[in-house]
Amino acid sequence: MYPPPHHQTTDKEKIISVIEYYPLATLVSVADNFPFTTQLPIVYYSETGKLVGHIDRENPQIITLFNGANVTVLFNGPSGYISPSIYTTKQLPTYNYITAKITGMIKLIDNAEEVKKSMVRMTSFLEGNNPKFELDHNDVKMDRLIHYIQTFEIEIDSFEGKFKLSQDKIEVDYENAKAALVKNATKDISGFIEKLYSSN
Repeated sequence: MYPPPHHQTTDKEKIISVIEYYPLATLVSVADNFPFTTQLPIVYYSETGKLVGHIDRENPQIITLFNGANVTVLFNGPSGYISPSIYTTKQLPTYNYITAKITGMIKLIDNAEEVKKSMVRMTSFLEGNNPKFELDHNDVKMDRLIHYIQTFEIEIDSFEGKFKLSQDKIEVDYENAKAALVKNATKDISGFIEKLYSSN
C-alpha cells in the first residue's frame, strides 16, 4: 500500500486545519480526458460541511464546472527538506510535507445576494483575527464584479490527508523533524520574493 499507512490520515479535524491554515487550493477537474487546474482560495463552511470558492468566468476551466461535476481539491501545508544532520540516529535525506485532498461534487451558486455574502465571508476569513479591511456587501463595485465570477460550493465525498512527518523515527528524531518543518515554514523569504518581483 502506498503511501505508507503511517503517513495517511482520515482525521477530519486535522484535515480541516490544513484547509483553514492554507486556504490556497488547487482545483482539479477534467473534460474530454484533459485535466484543468486553477489555484484559488477555497474556504470550509463548518455549518454546512462544504467548501466554497469563486472562479473567473473567463477561466477555461469553467467548462468543467457544472452542477454535479466531480472535482478534486488539493491543499498544501508546510513542507521542507529534512537533513540527516538533525537526527540522533543515522538516516538518509528526506522531504517532509503536509497535504490534504478533498473530492466532491460541484454546485453552482448564481444568486447575486448569496454570491456577495460568500465574497464578504471569504474576505473576512482571509483578513484573519486582526482585520485591516472589511468588504462592504453594499459596495456598488460588488454589483459589477459578481457578473465576472462564478461562485460554487463543493459537497464533500471524501477527506484524505498525507502527513509525512518522520513518524517512523524514534521520538527524539521525530521531534527534531517537527522543529525543522516549523523552522522551514517560518524562514525569511525576502530575498526570494525580491528576486521574483525584480524587473528583467
